[in-house]
Amino acid sequence: MEVTAARRSFLCDIGFWADRTALHEAASHGRTLQLKQLIENGASVNMVTVDNITPLHEACIQAHPNCARLLLEAGAQVDVRTIHGSTPLCNACAAGSLECAKLLLDYGAKVNPSLTALTASPLHEACIQVVRLLIASGAKLEAFDVHFGPPLHIACAKEHLNCVKELLTAGANVNSVKFHEIALHHAARVGMVEMIELLVEFGANVYASDNLGRKPIDYTTPASPSYTCLRFYESNPLSLQQLCRIAVRRMLGTRASEVLSQLNISHRINSYLQYCDRPISLQTYT
Repeated sequence: MEVTAARRSFLCDIGFWADRTALHEAASHGRTLQLKQLIENGASVNMVTVDNITPLHEACIQAHPNCARLLLEAGAQVDVRTIHGSTPLCNACAAGSLECAKLLLDYGAKVNPSLTALTASPLHEACIQVVRLLIASGAKLEAFDVHFGPPLHIACAKEHLNCVKELLTAGANVNSVKFHEIALHHAARVGMVEMIELLVEFGANVYASDNLGRKPIDYTTPASPSYTCLRFYESNPLSLQQLCRIAVRRMLGTRASEVLSQLNISHRINSYLQYCDRPISLQTYT
């Protein structure tokens, strides 16, 4: 069915919509041969459902890079959005498909699509391998999601420790704020001691208050490991050595890893500045 001009604009100018098609089904189930035959027989690769999902979305949601490649080669729009604002790259990242993400970026997918109230950026959606790819491709570390704030906040809330480390190492602001809340508040809520340690070592403010006037420690259970950890940091300031490391990285920002790797300094000092070694552990909290 051909849509009206107004509807076409809402559907990202694709121009046609239908119920779920055979092309959608083939892409969703990874049926490469069937997909190829349908395309060769003239099926439109940019057909959308009423919620604006294309076969390319389906291929990326289910992490089928071969199907995604066929669709892109046949002219599928790489940045088409669903009614919720998700692009195929958002779907690929949510599915943890590094191959699909690389393919989409090769075809010109926007790594920083404009955000809506109903969708997060690809970096918000990404798992660890895709996080590295998106950061290397220029993803904005401070992209703001209306529900969670920047990517660092959602990585903490979802307990993705490795993603948190990647974001911090890449230069994400450890004290970025959403409603006065910082990432450390999320780490405290989920009770992950190692994540709390990591954030504090990168300079997280243990005294930061959210819009309810609560510090991170106020979201822990008394006598729990996370409570003990935060109480230790509140009672024992970071060493001058640690503060110098934070100051250096804060000054260099997103260029820190690149610049530090080029300095003519000992491997041990470089490893310390790059946070390759984590000397603090819960057992030191006394």
